[in-house]
Amino acid sequence: MPFDIRPIAPADIPAIAALARATWEVAYHGIITPAQIDYMLAQRYSAAQLQADLADAHKWLYQAFMDGERVGYAACEVSEKGEFKLDKLYVHPDMQRRGVGAALVEHAASIAREHGHAAMILYVNKHNAQAIRAYGKYGFTVREKVVTDIGGGFVMDDFLMEKPV
Repeated sequence: MPFDIRPIAPADIPAIAALARATWEVAYHGIITPAQIDYMLAQRYSAAQLQADLADAHKWLYQAFMDGERVGYAACEVSEKGEFKLDKLYVHPDMQRRGVGAALVEHAASIAREHGHAAMILYVNKHNAQAIRAYGKYGFTVREKVVTDIGGGFVMDDFLMEKPV
């Protein structure tokens, strides 16, 4: 299926936050608590945070459209350690398994190659089996297990995955 992938603009911020919430409520139901979902969405998807992300020259935020409808969103960045990181990848639950995620991952890989990176990393919750399977199909393998304190009494219990680009 053809997807139109384009950068996020400031006017897109409310729609991106809504897409993240719709995706998280399905993907993380039963994996993390509703309180942690709310905490993490507030941390990562406030208008101020998304505006700051858009202004950061080391971050790329983009969205996928199909037939004029926003169906996915991704963000990548150069990490503190200098690695190219796929930081966010969300596909609306009604549009999953249609190639949107693969198109967004390939777009991130092209940005990584363009900036001289040979690999791309991401973090995924260890209990998000559906996402882990999808990332495996995209060529990612588990590099290590990571537990990160994110404040508010919450932790992220993740796999760090990597793929050559």
